[in-house]
Amino acid sequence: MENYQKSAAAISQLSPEQYRITQQNGTEAPGSGEYLYNKEPGIYVDVVSGEPLFASSHKFDSGSGWPSFTRPIEPAHVHELKDSSHGMIRTEVRSIHGDSHLGHVFPDGPQDQGGLRYCINSAAIRFVHRDDMEAEGYADYLDQVEAR
Repeated sequence: MENYQKSAAAISQLSPEQYRITQQNGTEAPGSGEYLYNKEPGIYVDVVSGEPLFASSHKFDSGSGWPSFTRPIEPAHVHELKDSSHGMIRTEVRSIHGDSHLGHVFPDGPQDQGGLRYCINSAAIRFVHRDDMEAEGYADYLDQVEAR
């Protein structure tokens, strides 16, 4: 298992938008995210720590304007916190090792898959294509990615 962690070196490599989202609890504009329409097989990892967060097989088009997933690939890597900012009560989703703000989880996902919608900022994640997963150290998660 990799040693996923937040480091000054990793933070220094972030783009201004990635920094704003992950370190300052920002939100990208709806419809603007790099991975919103990505339908390739693979996994999404924390842009800071590299910890695996979501699999393409759990991604769905929610119509919300952000990449949406029914569940995390590794629940132990996702921390859910009460967020009462912006005059509403929401559940914030953060990575455990990277402590990155990822987005929010809502109870309006597909009912047949648990009913949750993890609404995630593209700037907080990095996509690793199925073909590159083994080389990048994510072979343990290949069974959670559909073959295409």
